[in-house]
Amino acid sequence: MARTRIATTIALKARMGTDLMVSLLCNRYTVFILGVYAYSLAILALGGLGGVLGAIDIKPMWLFRLDETRGVYLKREYLELILLFYLYGYFHVILRPSRWRALLAAVPLLLAYLGQDIFFLMFNKIFRFYELAEVPELLRVLTWQYLTALLVFVVLPLGFFLWSINYRRFVILVAGILPLALLIGAAVYFPQSYINLYQAVGEEIVFWSDADTVANNGRFMTLLYREAELHLARAKTGTFRHRAQYDDQAGQLAGWIRAHTNKRNVHLLVMESFLDPTLLKGATFSKDPFHPSFKKLFGDKMGFSLSPVFAGKTAQAEFEALCGVPAFGEITGVEFNSFTGSPAYCLPGTLQLAGYQTMASNAYNPSFFNAPNAYRGIGFARVYFPREYGSGNDTYLSKGDTTGEKEYMFDGTIFAQNLEYIAPLLKGSQGAPLFNYILTIYGHFPHLLNEEKRPIVLKMSSDLKDEHLERAANQMFYRSQALADYVSRLIELDPKGLIIVVSDHLPPGQHGHRSYQKLHYLDGSEESLYMNRILIIEEGKIQKLATIHHYDIPAVVLNSITHGAYCAENSCGFTQNKLLDDRMPRHDAYMRVMAHASE
Repeated sequence: MARTRIATTIALKARMGTDLMVSLLCNRYTVFILGVYAYSLAILALGGLGGVLGAIDIKPMWLFRLDETRGVYLKREYLELILLFYLYGYFHVILRPSRWRALLAAVPLLLAYLGQDIFFLMFNKIFRFYELAEVPELLRVLTWQYLTALLVFVVLPLGFFLWSINYRRFVILVAGILPLALLIGAAVYFPQSYINLYQAVGEEIVFWSDADTVANNGRFMTLLYREAELHLARAKTGTFRHRAQYDDQAGQLAGWIRAHTNKRNVHLLVMESFLDPTLLKGATFSKDPFHPSFKKLFGDKMGFSLSPVFAGKTAQAEFEALCGVPAFGEITGVEFNSFTGSPAYCLPGTLQLAGYQTMASNAYNPSFFNAPNAYRGIGFARVYFPREYGSGNDTYLSKGDTTGEKEYMFDGTIFAQNLEYIAPLLKGSQGAPLFNYILTIYGHFPHLLNEEKRPIVLKMSSDLKDEHLERAANQMFYRSQALADYVSRLIELDPKGLIIVVSDHLPPGQHGHRSYQKLHYLDGSEESLYMNRILIIEEGKIQKLATIHHYDIPAVVLNSITHGAYCAENSCGFTQNKLLDDRMPRHDAYMRVMAHASE
């Protein structure tokens, strides 16, 4: 009897345990989380965004991270999961009971995620709230097939969700939405506090890549963080925002340029980590790092330009070279991240008003540094990225064979394609002059070479071993040849043109600052870490200026295309044969650019 009782008890407990396990596994919240996980894996497989459960380990022991200074804290990746879980529960509560209730509660979240992922897959950039302003234009150009799909898969499901809400539960409706409203309100009305608090919670925001930021933090949390950054930019620059006056000043400058210009074509190349290895006084090379064709063309005519950055943040160097103001980094860590596409009238925008064709060719992924919006705001009428990144627009670029070189398009590849594309534009002497901007990516850390195509040609000897700089020096042999070929051909096609080639920054090296100090780059000082090579070719002749800043480049361009009239009427530091410390006098100009760029 006792044995029977024990057996019955054991069986009952086992059944209860089984029922509990089944209950947990079949619970709608468990199914929802598993659905999110499955969605994340599926969208990643399609080339979409990572984030939430698709890119992180879901073991409970890894929910928290240990830091020596902050102790134990929640990993920020899980903030998105908590938000999703909360919203799903809230939607479930406010819906009327039905057999579809659990599924219907996930509809708004699925559509919100799917919309952002489709946007990324189409345009290779991250959705931001200001993109909604383009929805009316999008609806006008969509074909009836796409409009039908939008109606069936978005409007009807969302409409059914709204119809299914129990609006009689007014208190619950309001109380449940309040935390979300407070979160959004904090990002919009208290952006600095929101950013500070968010940064204190977990890992650093990836400033160069929105896609990586989403993978770390999730779509909703990244969306709110970038919105906070934008509102912070607008708050800081509010007193400098006078659109009508700004437009009028840009128009006046463009009119002056049109009256004084020689219609010279301009070719500006910002090259990734274009290092001069010969400036490493503490190293010797078994062979000259520069190709003979490069040495023959340029000799000792390379100058110096002071970059705002060392070892990274290429967009900061781009910002200075294109906008003519220092990259103070006051609005966000990278100014490009605050651009919305609103006209900022940097050099390309001003030249476009003055009658120039303006085009930008970027050798890498448009999801980096918010580049599409930044280029549009800067003033490029046409922007091209390699078609392999699915930019969603017609493009003449293809990254070519990047096997063994970390997806980094070789300089010679983009140069050859650019020459082929612009040749017809240069032949028409009666056509509008051209501003041709190129950003290269080859030479990016960790400086990998495909040795079947580009064998190692030199060895570096020094007291400090630095394999990265040795590989960078080998890359320079091939890069300098590609550049020499490009410039020579460009001079043939455009003998009256202006060509400027500048490095964005020095490569980081294996040991960062220490590599350059130990290898005695220039004088080994801290300032030397920002000294980069620049080449200026005007009407086929090499021009060597005293050291300038990257933000002097627009003035160099304007002076060249106006026969020197620009610097005759304006103060140009580069004409005074000395490096002027004029960053702070340009601060107001910087704020005006950012005020209108972030509109």
